[in-house]
Amino acid sequence: MSKLDIITVPNPLLKTRSSEVDEVNDEVRKLMKNMVETMYAAPGIGLAAIQVGIQKRILVMDTEGDEMNPSPIMMANPKIIWESEGIRTYSEGCLSVPEQYAEVDRPDEVRVQYLDYDGILQETLMTGLQATCVQHEIDHLDGVVFIDYLSKLKRSMIVKRVKKLTQDTVVL
Repeated sequence: MSKLDIITVPNPLLKTRSSEVDEVNDEVRKLMKNMVETMYAAPGIGLAAIQVGIQKRILVMDTEGDEMNPSPIMMANPKIIWESEGIRTYSEGCLSVPEQYAEVDRPDEVRVQYLDYDGILQETLMTGLQATCVQHEIDHLDGVVFIDYLSKLKRSMIVKRVKKLTQDTVVL
């Protein structure tokens, strides 16, 4: 496995809609594994393929485990088929918007349909943090970043801070 580079705002790729996966094959499974490794190393609880520059509808997430005790969920072509009327406000962050957080309102429960690591169609009810995370990652696959839910002024300020932060970062 290998760690992938995560792109940050304002990279225009983050505003593009990702393409469906035709089938979950060895190439897709390898990407999923590399994304999981990248997510844990970042560290984060979710990662969409577009965040590593790949325009495929693939996401990985783990809201319950970590690199030492992993419990990742890997999804291809995820889609929300039901959402609750109840709303949850969560202070969200994002690996593509480093060190920035903002409160976002989302449905507290969602039912998600997706192809798993083996290409088997699954349907799962997610609640709380898991529901927030999957919605955040599916947003990425649709070209939406969590800061898009904020006012234009707040969004602009965050993008400026990220630009400064990523310009000041020296990679050795």
